[in-house]
Amino acid sequence: MSERVHTFHATAFMESLSTRTLVAALLLLLVPVLFPRPARAAPPAPSAPMDRAAMAARVRAEFLHAWRGYEQYAWGHDELKPVSKTTHDWHRESLLMTPVDALDTLLLMGLDAEAAKAKELIVTRLSFDKDVSVKVFEITIRLLGGLLSSYQMTGDPRLLRLADDLGTRLLPAFGSPTGMPYQYINLKTGRTEGAFSNPAEIGTLLLEFGTLARLTHKPVFYDKAKNALAQVFKRRSKYGLVGEEIDVETGEWTSPLSHVSGGIDSYYEYLLKAARLFGDADCAKMWQESLRALDDCLADEAPSGLWYGTVDMTTGWRAGTEYGALDAFLPAVLALGGELERARRLQASCYKMWQLHGLEPEVLDYSTMQVESPGYRLRPEIIESAYYLYRFTKDPQYLEMGRTFFAAIVAHCRTDAGYTVLTKRQGDLMPSYFLAETLKYLYLLFAPDGTLDLGKVVFNTEAHPLRRTW
Repeated sequence: MSERVHTFHATAFMESLSTRTLVAALLLLLVPVLFPRPARAAPPAPSAPMDRAAMAARVRAEFLHAWRGYEQYAWGHDELKPVSKTTHDWHRESLLMTPVDALDTLLLMGLDAEAAKAKELIVTRLSFDKDVSVKVFEITIRLLGGLLSSYQMTGDPRLLRLADDLGTRLLPAFGSPTGMPYQYINLKTGRTEGAFSNPAEIGTLLLEFGTLARLTHKPVFYDKAKNALAQVFKRRSKYGLVGEEIDVETGEWTSPLSHVSGGIDSYYEYLLKAARLFGDADCAKMWQESLRALDDCLADEAPSGLWYGTVDMTTGWRAGTEYGALDAFLPAVLALGGELERARRLQASCYKMWQLHGLEPEVLDYSTMQVESPGYRLRPEIIESAYYLYRFTKDPQYLEMGRTFFAAIVAHCRTDAGYTVLTKRQGDLMPSYFLAETLKYLYLLFAPDGTLDLGKVVFNTEAHPLRRTW
């Protein structure tokens, strides 16, 4: 709740008090002094001296286990179903989601033979000349981002040609009256659909399209994606907030709820990261204004810690106290933006969420600390935040967090053919992002400090490292 709300209620309350009520109220104020709350949970204590090289090797071995499961049971398909040892394709024809998403992780981990085999599959088999309708956001962050990062790491021009072809096929999506992209586009016909979109799917395109523009010298990619991002920002409320759903044809908000969870999350991430990768002053200003709005309106000091909840973008009133696995990206972005103290406090809350049941829930009500949506979907965000905080602070508690995360994932999600999401029912899917993000961030957390320089590399929201090679 905002400070303004607290002030209003306090004034009305005091004016209505009788002398007896005033005494009672004063006694209530003394309760925290007489009976202080228990101290906040301490950060994770080292259970044994940390051997980072050994931990990195263990993560690498588990990645190789997952990759070999994909090779054996799902080669050439989008994703592996590791329990049934079958395949999952997003569309009628595979777009090689897992190989493209995982290639730069293979390269980072020095798995050269596996990387060479994956790259050969991609450059010889991957084609975007398919009569399928794809989600612009997902295809951009996974495939376009993966192709660009792998091109920068290998120098293979065939990867850049594939990226250029894909970007060109996605451009008609920006043909709405507002310039904000439709959600879906047919890769062969260019037919678009899905006018009701959200800030994340509209605003999480500039890193990839901008990098493509720089590498191909085609500014149209940058201009279209940046305009889409700016169009969302232009429609912020008087509090500086955006909603969770918007009509890209009319520019009108269809849901005023504002939060940092799925549907909005990476919109904020890309404001900051585009400023860093491209030196874009407009994005830097949009980030700073958005950060103030988040801290003023969404940040919530609860007895359980610092969280970011849900408010109405038009009124600023608190509308919900949910926080979950997707929201856990925010400490990383805060740390990257220099807000280290706030990032530390929010990560402590995230870790408390993980510790409730030994695995992170999908959604938690932080006002009651009750899980609203159980199940762990192999998500990377909380690990990503531990990685950023360790890199910026060198505080060993974040290594210990990483060890806790890794041990739990191995204990609960490992199968003999890979790793699976856990849902209310038995899961049977190894999403490509598990190889692109979750295991990558775990590996980088423990790897030698110089493995990647965050001053020179900007990760897209799928953890594909992009470099200002231009």
